[in-house]
Amino acid sequence: MKQKIKRKDVKQKILLNIINSGIDTQETERKKIASFLHDNINSLLSSAGLHLNTFTAQNNIESEEIRKTKAILNQAHDLLRDMSHDLVPSLLVRFGLIYALEDLCERNSNRSINFEFSSTISTDKRYVEKFEMKIYFIVSELFSNIIKHSNAKIAKIHLKENRNTFIIKIDDDGMGFDTKKTSATEGFGLNRIRARVKKFKGTFEIISKVNYGTTIKIKIPLPH
Repeated sequence: MKQKIKRKDVKQKILLNIINSGIDTQETERKKIASFLHDNINSLLSSAGLHLNTFTAQNNIESEEIRKTKAILNQAHDLLRDMSHDLVPSLLVRFGLIYALEDLCERNSNRSINFEFSSTISTDKRYVEKFEMKIYFIVSELFSNIIKHSNAKIAKIHLKENRNTFIIKIDDDGMGFDTKKTSATEGFGLNRIRARVKKFKGTFEIISKVNYGTTIKIKIPLPH
């Protein structure tokens, strides 16, 4: 029996390591691609637009083709900006986690669902970059699950620090689910999130009941 339990623990650790290794690689690649798009492709498009504007101004040339070319360059610039923002939000890099999560609530709110943000942590508080990125993508994935699966009208996120622990609480008034069914947690990608939290030596708690909404509590030790 002890050997079986030990083998099960080893298997779980191996699985968690595989999941986290994949997540770490994915997030590193996100940052590289976002940086490449912003620093290289966008600068090339801006340069092309500048040369085109200079040429048309110097030669007093304006045609339908040139107007359309300018519009296409502007559209490509905007698309790449949005893409790089989705990969690694510029607000997260420039202003930090708390500010970026507040913005995430605003951007995900619409007529169907409202994300309410509250925090006892100042918006100008900064943490180490890796910690901020991990937390941001955890919350982003949880928001995506709420939008896709919960049918909630209101979701609330509250952030606070307590005894060197970063605490996230997310409530929604959606249809909820049976937490005992492994198919539900796997289907909503919660196992991936649980693995991320566990790597930080944190805790991940789900309280949910069919037709009574869901509460998720995450506690992660603050980085030193």
